[in-house]
Amino acid sequence: MTSKTNRFANIEWKSLLVFGGGGLALLLLLFLNITQGEANITVHTVIQALISPQDTPDHLMVRGLRMPRAVMGILAGAALAVAGALLQTVTRNPLASASTLGLNAGAYFIIVLAAVFFPALKSDHALPLALVGACGAAVMAYYMSGGRKSSPLRMALAGMIVTLVLSAFTNGLQIMFEDATNGLFMWGSGALGQNDWQGVRFALPWICIGLVVAFLFHQKLDMLALSEETAISLGENINLVRLVALAAAILLAGVTVSVVGPIGFIGLIAPHLVRLIGLQRHRLLIPGSAIWGAAVLLGADTIAKMFRSTLGELPAGSVTALIGAPWLIWLAIRGSRMKASAESSSMSVGYVGTKIPYPIIVVVSAIALLLLVLFGLTAGALHIPISSVIAVITGQGEEMARNVILNLRLPRILVAALAGASLAVAGSMMQGAVRNPLADPSVVGVTSGAGMGALLVLTIWPTASATLVPIGAIVGALISAGSVYALAWKKGLNPVVLILVGIAVSAIGSAVIQFLVIQSKLGAAPALTWLAGSTYSRGWKEVIQLLITTVILVPSAWLLGRRVDLLAFGDHVSIGLGLKLQKTRLVSAAIGVFVAAIAVAAVGTVSFVGLLAPHAVRLFMGQHHQKSVVLSAILGAFLLTLADIIGKTILIPKEIPSGIVVAIIGAPYLLFLMYRSTVRK
Repeated sequence: MTSKTNRFANIEWKSLLVFGGGGLALLLLLFLNITQGEANITVHTVIQALISPQDTPDHLMVRGLRMPRAVMGILAGAALAVAGALLQTVTRNPLASASTLGLNAGAYFIIVLAAVFFPALKSDHALPLALVGACGAAVMAYYMSGGRKSSPLRMALAGMIVTLVLSAFTNGLQIMFEDATNGLFMWGSGALGQNDWQGVRFALPWICIGLVVAFLFHQKLDMLALSEETAISLGENINLVRLVALAAAILLAGVTVSVVGPIGFIGLIAPHLVRLIGLQRHRLLIPGSAIWGAAVLLGADTIAKMFRSTLGELPAGSVTALIGAPWLIWLAIRGSRMKASAESSSMSVGYVGTKIPYPIIVVVSAIALLLLVLFGLTAGALHIPISSVIAVITGQGEEMARNVILNLRLPRILVAALAGASLAVAGSMMQGAVRNPLADPSVVGVTSGAGMGALLVLTIWPTASATLVPIGAIVGALISAGSVYALAWKKGLNPVVLILVGIAVSAIGSAVIQFLVIQSKLGAAPALTWLAGSTYSRGWKEVIQLLITTVILVPSAWLLGRRVDLLAFGDHVSIGLGLKLQKTRLVSAAIGVFVAAIAVAAVGTVSFVGLLAPHAVRLFMGQHHQKSVVLSAILGAFLLTLADIIGKTILIPKEIPSGIVVAIIGAPYLLFLMYRSTVRK
């Protein structure tokens, strides 16, 4: 009896901490949030405006502008937190949330797509569009990762891949249709700004429906959280429970994105915080998550408003990323279950094999790349016949053709080839180091760190020499990657921890990039073009820069082949074979980081090449690193060169950034890859 009494007392104390403490924090943040802004408004004025409103500028501002923004923050935070709690229960994945499963990216993509092609539909039916996008992204991430059989790492990576693909498509639409998508960049970073109560009136009933449905199913969700077998033995229809919970989560995420844009990490922070305090039952977890989710988002918006006078407008989504990413890092380092699943984290894509001898494959691939380069020299706004191209290369040809080819097209296409080869080798090294074929420079923060470093140079020193931009990119990439490896070092560079920390550091870099783009008042299209990765106007300086890296570091990657092959057997086997595990991982990853950093400095933040090329090679060559490095380099060069040719010719005189073209080319293969790795489980 005493034990039961103590247990109830413990639950009451924890409930008081969650609900009493959370409610008090939310109330204080509400008043603090309303007082912040360009106009100085006191708490006394806020209380007067709410209790006895008058027709004064301050009261009108409080009731008509600041209060709607604060209430929208409370609603959005509560919705995203409960959506995260539901998704974590349904997927049995502590890392599940609207952002990690790609729901936000899916909703955002569909709304941007509608803004371009169906503007009237976007204005009148934003919620159904957001729900379709969120639902599609969730289904893709869930089934690509293996569904109920997936591990937290697999699902986090699947959500990241879905987010990368959809974000690339979204960026492409914003670049090609700048006028139609004008104003969506800030909204796409997560913005709570409200001009009136319209957004609150629209979102309130839908969010209430989602919260009520979630709470009504709290007992069934408790049984679902125990085990599937237990729930079935108790007569529960687990498929129906999953469907309802998933529908409620998608509704909550979709309506939030349709009003304030994609805001990440709230669904990760709040439920974990409530569970960490000790409330596991959903009848307490759901309302507790809602309160703390509202408090976290309102606090993030308050921070954004507090620094408005010195830093300018900060998107709430960027602030939540800066708050939530360290939380993810802490979860990754702290989570013992993550460590336990390290050996099963690898995603095997199988081995198709080929009877064609390896030297013939290399020669044929190299010839194909050479022919593509020659074709690229003929393509552009001005078509140059292949005979003229050959004449110029052999030292002859007309002056105009020589000028166009030697000064414009040849250096650009060589930059594309060398950067593609570098990114592919970097991806191969990183995949070997962390023993997961879904790792690439984007995962360990190289691309976001490089973008952050380059934009910092452009923002802080706009008149700086052009040579400082790549230096800033290299420094940013090294700092980001160095932070990832330093944080993961305590866990022995465990692949799971390394990738999760990399995702978090990448989120921080992306948040800083969003802020820098807004702060520097760059146009959305130019900023997105650089961030997507482009070979436009690249010259011989970038060729020399990439050539030096290729000559020095790529042979080093090849020489590590045998040791990287041993990493594929798992930690215990590798150590038993005499491999210095941490040193090998560190050296392999360091080479990958340096190679990728130089490539990003030259062409911007191109994703997917380091992911696609090593996979395609491994599918036919198996786990043979030395062979894979050579063929990955050739295939990576081919991919980015092809993307460059397509990007500069398909919409003449407009150009599509190479990074977006690679994403469009690679998306079907990524879907196939994830499906194949799932089927093999």
